[in-house]
Amino acid sequence: MGIGAINPPSRKAVFLDRDGVINRAVVRDGKPFPPSGLHDFEILSGVEAALQMLRERGFWLCVVTNQPDVARGTQDRSVVEAMHDYLRNRLPLDAFQVCYHDDSDACNCRKPKPGLLLDAAAEHTISLTDSYMIGDRWRDIDCGYSANCITIFIDRGYREALREQPHFRAPDLEGAARIIASREESARERAAHQARR
Repeated sequence: MGIGAINPPSRKAVFLDRDGVINRAVVRDGKPFPPSGLHDFEILSGVEAALQMLRERGFWLCVVTNQPDVARGTQDRSVVEAMHDYLRNRLPLDAFQVCYHDDSDACNCRKPKPGLLLDAAAEHTISLTDSYMIGDRWRDIDCGYSANCITIFIDRGYREALREQPHFRAPDLEGAARIIASREESARERAAHQARR
């Protein structure tokens, strides 16, 4: 193997659903929907601090979101991209992975399938088993499980059931970030203890 051909070390990521995790979802009849445009796009309280906490702990931060309204013809892709530009300019996020398909397209990227996470991991040298998937719907949790990530469910009280039980639950992204920070600290303490033995 020549110089420069050595694989770079894997890094850890936090994958984040968008609507209901980073920004406020529009809830109708107990089910969440994305905002229709920037006029009703609201970043949730505490999100910036939570992301900064994760960034300081060395995590690569990636939004992974289904936006099927584009395929359904009820949303313009340019509007979705404008929302993501808005987030890029205000939050410490590294990347966006977006599925614009609907279920009938049978793609590999629409959550609960893990394609968005697998593609990001391959492109950015991510260790999925050391990474987290945070979401507020069953699709997010199932996606995380399929990708062998640690899952954290943000319970917004929607009228839909989980299919897999998450590894952890949190009331919001700040709570999820505290769970991750605590687990990272415990892992460092265990490693330090092993090194002293």
